[in-house]
Amino acid sequence: MGKILFLVKRIWNKILSVLNTCACKSQITAIGNVQFGPKARVFNIRKDPSKIKIAANTFVNAELTVYKYGGDINIGEYCFVGEGTRIWSAKKITIGNRVLISHNVSIHDCNDHPIDAKLRHEHYKTIMSTGHPDQIDLDEREITIEDDAWIGFGAIILKGVTIGKGAVVAAGSVVTKNVSPNTIVAGNPAKMIKEIPNKA
Repeated sequence: MGKILFLVKRIWNKILSVLNTCACKSQITAIGNVQFGPKARVFNIRKDPSKIKIAANTFVNAELTVYKYGGDINIGEYCFVGEGTRIWSAKKITIGNRVLISHNVSIHDCNDHPIDAKLRHEHYKTIMSTGHPDQIDLDEREITIEDDAWIGFGAIILKGVTIGKGAVVAAGSVVTKNVSPNTIVAGNPAKMIKEIPNKA
């Protein structure tokens, strides 16, 4: 009985994944074979599929959002983006090839709300009454995650940083500054703990 339930669940998840892939692909530009898991969500508030580009052989089971007034997400080939991860862009987020992003990672290229309390409240009221505004200053700054990087579960990547090629961000880290290529960073704020030997 347990094996039958396992198989039914597996088939059901595959069906959900196929249906969800179709729904998500309608909001993005897929460059080759892209798959979405059953927990994936795409909120293309700009309603412009060219603002979210995903390359071949990438699997996404995460939430991707571009705002009404700006935002651009580019994900390279052979990437994995895990469940519960949120990638929200008001400026530009570029993710290279062969990047592994674990579950429950947050990547935000802006403040998401104004720092000033009065403006923050007005922003909230606008979202609740008419949706996201056409224009707002949220101190947006680009994020770049270069090829072969690995972002551990629960990490937070904040605006304006570049994570170098082959770098590893340890689980639970908060990245507020650039990460050098082929290094491991950890902590809050994330700091380099060691270099990764180049075996090429």
